[in-house]
Amino acid sequence: MIKVVLLFMVLVALAACQSKQAASPVSEGIAESDEQTSYTTAIDRYLVGIGKEYTAGEHCVPARSIVAVDEQDKSDIKVWGDFWVFNYNLVGDTLKCVSGGSHPGLMHICQTANGYEVTGFDRVEDGASYLPSAQRIFGEKYEAFHAINSNAEEREVVRAKMLSDYVKAHQLKATLYQDYGWPAQKLP
Repeated sequence: MIKVVLLFMVLVALAACQSKQAASPVSEGIAESDEQTSYTTAIDRYLVGIGKEYTAGEHCVPARSIVAVDEQDKSDIKVWGDFWVFNYNLVGDTLKCVSGGSHPGLMHICQTANGYEVTGFDRVEDGASYLPSAQRIFGEKYEAFHAINSNAEEREVVRAKMLSDYVKAHQLKATLYQDYGWPAQKLP
C-alpha cells in the first residue's frame, strides 16, 4: 500500500519556508482547534493533501505515530514517523474505508508567523528500496520506527483513536469503521 512519491530537498524546503508570507489554507477533513500552532496539525494537513492522490472518499482522516522530534531549529523542525492516510464514506453509522496508504518518513516543518507548515518530506521508498531507505532516513531511530511500524495492533489503536477524534470533531453519526472485506469495528 505504500505509494512512491518524490523526495523533497531540505534546502528547497527551507527556502520555501522562509519566503512563505501568507497563511496556508486549511485542508478539508482536519478538525481545527483554537490553537493552530501545533506541528501535528501541519502534519495532518499535509497528509490530507496526500489523501487526494487516492480514490476519493467523503472524509479523509490521517493517522500518525511519531517516532522522534527534533525542534532545535524552528526553521527545520524534524519529525520522524509512521504516517497513514485513509479515505472513508459514511454509510449509515459506519465509516467505510475506500482507500489509503502508509507514508513513513521524515517531515521537515517550519514555524512561521502563521503557524507551522510542512516544507518537505523524505519518504521511505517502496519495494527493494524500502529497508535501505528506511534505515537511511531514520538512522539511529530505525529500531524505534520498526517497532512502531511492525506492530499492527498498536497501529490499529492509533488509527481508531484518531478516527474517533475526527468523528467527534465533525459531529458525525458514525459508531463503526470498516475496511473492505473485514468486519466493522466499534469506534472507541
